[in-house]
Amino acid sequence: MDESTTNDPARESGRLAMLQWYLLHIEVAGICGVLIGAFFVQFVEKELPCPLCMLQRMAMMLAAMGPFLLIGRIRSTGSVGVETMARAYGMSILAAVLGLVMSSRQVLLHILPGDPGYGSAVFGMHLYSWGVVVFLAVLVVSGLTMIMSRQLHIRKCSRPDSIATRIISWMFIVVIGANVVATFVESGFHPFLPDNPTGYELIE
Repeated sequence: MDESTTNDPARESGRLAMLQWYLLHIEVAGICGVLIGAFFVQFVEKELPCPLCMLQRMAMMLAAMGPFLLIGRIRSTGSVGVETMARAYGMSILAAVLGLVMSSRQVLLHILPGDPGYGSAVFGMHLYSWGVVVFLAVLVVSGLTMIMSRQLHIRKCSRPDSIATRIISWMFIVVIGANVVATFVESGFHPFLPDNPTGYELIE
């Protein structure tokens, strides 16, 4: 075998490959945590999400879809190359940009002095303000990952199907399904929702 082939860096994992494996799980689990927190506000605090809130939830799920697909690719093949990483994180960046536009618009709608904002505050900020933070974090992490893709790509993963991987994967799938059901129950068959929804259209 040609020595240049055996020493080809593209055939080996990057120096920080395991860090990438952990980051993928943290990214998906982090966004799932934010969406579960939004469910807590909706069903426990009885505060219905407005149309912009729903769109931000969708953007968060799309932002997590890139890392989720990478996890699935690694589980099935044991590896992921630089090109696949670029496509996945490109998807996350586009979703984060859309989400950042929507959350920033909602912030600007309530930026005037004396405006109480929409919904109650969580740790001092409204959910759409936290949305700005989440989407900015996705942009920063995705950008840094793409810059360091040569160091982070995985050509051979030693633990592609651990219990933690299964739990996080199923958690994300359940969160997506729950959001689909909750959105349908709130909007029913109405193409448009009021800015300040007061009930579940499908039931009421």
